[in-house]
Amino acid sequence: MIQKMICKKTDSLIQAMKIINENAMGVVFVIDDKSKLCGVITDGDIRRSLLNDFGLDVKIERILTGEFTFGKVGESYDSLLKKISHKVKVIPIVNEKQNVVDFFEYKQNVYFPVAIPNLNGNEFKYLTDAFMSTWISSSGEYIVRFEEEFSKYSDCKYGVAVSNGTVALHLALVVLGIGEGDEVIVPDLTFAATINTVLHAGATPVIVDVEEDSWCIDPKAIERAITPKTKAIIPVHLYGQSCDMATIMEIAKQYNLKVIEDCAEAHGAMFDGKKVGSFGDIGCFSFYGNKVITTGEGGMCTTNNEELNSKIRVLRDHGMSKTKRYWHDVVGYNYRLTNLQAAIGVAQLERIDNIHTNRRQYENSYKEVLKDTKSFTFQKDLPNRQRITWLVSILLDDSIDRDSYILKLKNHGIDARPFFYPLSDMEIYAKYCKEDTKISHKLSKIGLNLPTYETLKSADEIQKVLKDI
Repeated sequence: MIQKMICKKTDSLIQAMKIINENAMGVVFVIDDKSKLCGVITDGDIRRSLLNDFGLDVKIERILTGEFTFGKVGESYDSLLKKISHKVKVIPIVNEKQNVVDFFEYKQNVYFPVAIPNLNGNEFKYLTDAFMSTWISSSGEYIVRFEEEFSKYSDCKYGVAVSNGTVALHLALVVLGIGEGDEVIVPDLTFAATINTVLHAGATPVIVDVEEDSWCIDPKAIERAITPKTKAIIPVHLYGQSCDMATIMEIAKQYNLKVIEDCAEAHGAMFDGKKVGSFGDIGCFSFYGNKVITTGEGGMCTTNNEELNSKIRVLRDHGMSKTKRYWHDVVGYNYRLTNLQAAIGVAQLERIDNIHTNRRQYENSYKEVLKDTKSFTFQKDLPNRQRITWLVSILLDDSIDRDSYILKLKNHGIDARPFFYPLSDMEIYAKYCKEDTKISHKLSKIGLNLPTYETLKSADEIQKVLKDI
């Protein structure tokens, strides 16, 4: 970890910013050409320098003041604690040669949120480029690049960037002609956006149960729920796991149903070697801040159907004709993404393979430290399904009160999250569930999502708390 806290005085401000972003500590320790500590720079110091017209390529040594706080190897805890203030939160520890060997951080209310976006690639560079181009609204080269590159990554011919994942689902329903009088089958264990969009489209949701092993919608429950009014299925690739898309597509073909994949939590997950979002008529992705890749807010519709691609684009842009400006043939929406957001998305997508690798490494580190306890069951890797690690998702033993456990974690500064409530438990959705969904209820009661980052800075500390509790 200490190597992710250090930079050289000849490094640029942008290099220092990248290190600070990676270590997520808000500070970097500056060394000279002999590896001796010569300063401490915070993210606030860099912001103030930029406001004073220093460029990002300016060397760090130009903003060093010579006044900084540090500790020495062997120094007592009380002595180090006295050096902490509202301005100084983290201090370097040096040896007799003034080399940085460790750091001290006072952790009264340590806080590890469930997810933190990592913007350590070309995000700032591309964002600045988009800003300087003055194309900051819903047109620009980064939107085109993001759509083309993400659709290719997702094994699809077309991608349409939208303002968030929820509107992606809504557009998909509208474009496929699903509305009043139609039924759409959805899983009970999912985020509310899945069912809300069905209701926004004027259709009737039909809630069914999930599989116990995958936690995803159960194809057997789908088939039981089909009526003459059924027009579509929304399989949700929950917590990075792929649904059984082979069986679902067979059912859809047999009953002439549309398939809209909810891929909000599963960028890059696969079924039988093929990416989610490429099986159904339309795939819908979210790029919210806690997703695998993010644009802050944002989403994407993917499809292999040229006609659907064209219809989505028209409806996304107010229903305006693509050949006759300000002429509207249909009532559309303003569901557009900005070029600034797309610039961040392009940079995130460049690193998506590394992001997946790092998140799986984070999950494996949890497994390693908890391997001797039977209290946790980790999400399964199933045949033909190549899940991704979105969040480290576990099931607690029945003997553990999940809500009490979450409270204990929060008291130790760890923001673990329960699984979603079953939709059918909520009064506004209960009438759309006609059968017992006992698997969804069981998983919801014992499921837990643990903090999962691209950087491993906090893994040891979180795991120690988990093991102690």
